[in-house]
This record gives sequence, C-alpha cells and structure tokens, in this order.
Amino acid sequence: MKNGHRLGRPFGWFWAAYGTSALGTWLAFGAFPLIAVQVLHAGPAEVAALSSVGAAVGAAVAVPLGPWVEFRRKRQVLIAMDLTRFAALLTVPAAYALGALTFLQLLLVSVVVAAADITFRAASGAYLKNLLPAEDLLVANARFESTAWTITIVGPPLGGAAVGLLGPVATVVADAVSHLLSALGIRATGGHESRPERRKAARMRAGDLLDGWRYILSDTALRPLFFNTALFNGLVMAAQPLLAVQMLGQLGFAPWQYGLAFAAPSIGGLLGSRLARPLVTRFGQHRILVAAGSLRAVWPIGLAFLGPGTGGLLLVIGVEFGLILCCGVFNPVHATYRLQRVATDRVTRTLTAWAVTTRATTALLTALWGVLGSLLGPRTAIGLAGVLLLATPLLLRRPSEKRPVPA
Repeated sequence: MKNGHRLGRPFGWFWAAYGTSALGTWLAFGAFPLIAVQVLHAGPAEVAALSSVGAAVGAAVAVPLGPWVEFRRKRQVLIAMDLTRFAALLTVPAAYALGALTFLQLLLVSVVVAAADITFRAASGAYLKNLLPAEDLLVANARFESTAWTITIVGPPLGGAAVGLLGPVATVVADAVSHLLSALGIRATGGHESRPERRKAARMRAGDLLDGWRYILSDTALRPLFFNTALFNGLVMAAQPLLAVQMLGQLGFAPWQYGLAFAAPSIGGLLGSRLARPLVTRFGQHRILVAAGSLRAVWPIGLAFLGPGTGGLLLVIGVEFGLILCCGVFNPVHATYRLQRVATDRVTRTLTAWAVTTRATTALLTALWGVLGSLLGPRTAIGLAGVLLLATPLLLRRPSEKRPVPA
C-alpha cells in the first residue's frame, strides 16, 4: 500500500458515488411493496411478483448487456446505468403525483432497475480493476464493504421515518436523486479510459451471451467459488421470509424487535471489513478466504432453535452477528480474489454471469423454501437450510496458482 492507505482522488470520488447510491437504495428498502399495498391496494400474490418476477426478469435482461459492456468504456457505462435508474425511478413519484400510477409501471420499473443494477455492478468491478493497482484492491473492497454495512444500519430506519413524515414515494425520490449524484461523482473521477479492443468478430453472436459462464466453469479456482457463493447466498436468503413468519407470527415478537434483531448485528459487518486486510496480511489470502467462508456457514443452523422472549431475541442477534462478522471478512477478500483472478478483458461478462446466477438461485431457493415451510413448518425448513449450509465449505479449496490465459 502506498501513501498510507491513500488510494487517490479518482477512487475517492468513486467511493463517494458508491456510498451515495447505496444510501438511496437502503432508504428506499421495501418502498415498492409498500407503495403496492398502501397506494395500489395490491394483494400478497402481486407483492410477491413485484419482488421476485421483477428481479428475475431484470437479471435476464442483464445477460446480453455483459458482452456488450465488455467492449465499452466502463466509466461511461456506469454513468449511463446511474442515469437510467434515476430516470426510471423518477417516473414513480411523477405518476403518483398525477394519480396515474399502476402496478404494471412498478413492475416495469423494478425490471429496469434490476437490470441496470447488475450491469452497474459488473462494470464497476472492471472499472475498479483499471483504476487501482492489484495490491490496493483489497483495501478498496474493504472500504466498500464497510460503507455497505454502515448504510445497512442507518438507511432503513431513516427511510421509515421519511415515509412516515413525507409519504410512501418520498424514499423513491431520494433513491432516484442518489443515482443522479452517483453519476456526477463518477464523472468527477476524470482521467482517460482507453476503449477496450474488440475481438475480430464484428457482431455479437448468440454464443457470446454464455461467455461469462464458460469462463467461470473452465477455471478450476473460480468454479467452486462460484457454486459456493451462489448456494450460500441462496440458502441464507431463502430462510429469511420463514424467519419473519416465525418471529412476527408464531413467536409474537414485535416489529421493532424484529428490526433490531437484524440491524444491531450489522455492526459485525463493520468489524469484519476492518479486519479483512490485517488478517490477509498476516495469514494469507487463501487461508482467510477458506476460514471466513467456512465459519460463516456454521451460524445459520442456530436459528432452528429460536424460542420466544428475550432469550430468543438474543439468539437471533448472536447468530446474525457471527454470520455478518464472517461475511464482512469474506466478502472483500472474495471480491478482490475474483478481480485478480479474472482476465481484464473478461471481467464484465464474468461478473454479470456471477450476479445473474446468484439472483436466479436466490429466487429459486426462496420459492422452494416457501413451499417447504408450508409443508414442514418454518422451523424445520430453516433447520434444513442450516444443515445444507454446513456443506458449502466443501466447495472452498485451494486454487491453482496458474491463471487462465485470456481467449
């Protein structure tokens, strides 16, 4: 690390843009379902469709954007995706003010935002890799992780207060403006970014859509990590709706207790992100990747033993704190290793394929666990997810030192 952790002014603007956009997203957390219920009087099926179908279709739309973005200047793509999200989100308060808001519009906006979000994240990885030398990537990713967990703590409560004071679309306006400010921040990074060289083929072929997946599956180090993260994220998220049903329904926890159970442990993410670099420096990247990735899998099984009262609340807080602490260490190390491993001309396609698979797996497992929860009961289904999570560390193994040769 050079200059005492200083990563330069361009990264400073990029980091500020990330934080601003993330704050807007968390301020508006749950805004669309809230608007659907309170304004459009939507039923449970429509609200579920808004969350699942919008994300799934958005992920499908993002698939062809990966190969297209690969050969574009990433800074321009990032600004375009921010402006796309700004424009799409702004149509919601505009239609609400005119009394013309419909469920179909909410669904279409959720699709556009989901596709733009995946594309933005994929392009941001490639941009970060070009912006900083390899030895600085872990510090940068740790700062992003720390910022994300900080905003996770403060964003939803502030968003809830804003909705209470200003109405259901207030946080959507804030989210839209945050993406506009993010675009301005990315523009302020300045500098010259050369246009990536295009392959000999003049037009994108249908087979190019699968390039990201082919690249991942052909790499002996990325392949197990890919399956590990998709399965881990999917199982953790699949149990969350069942945990909400159990806590708020069967066990009678108050909504504020439920919120506290997931907000307070986010402090573990801050701590973990601060520990990531010192741990890697002392023990090495691979050891920390395997250790943190394995330890994060042991915590969720504890939720199967959840009971009522203060003891149950403390159990959830403890389990979530341990889980988030390990994730706070694992996530920046994982993001850094992935960027270092992937060839520069494949980053966008690879990250797009990764994000699409993770979201699709999460949607599929969430639907499946909803059925299991109905058949077996929430506690049993949560316990089953915890048992399967214990097997995910088997997919974490020592990568080969040889990196794949770019095609």
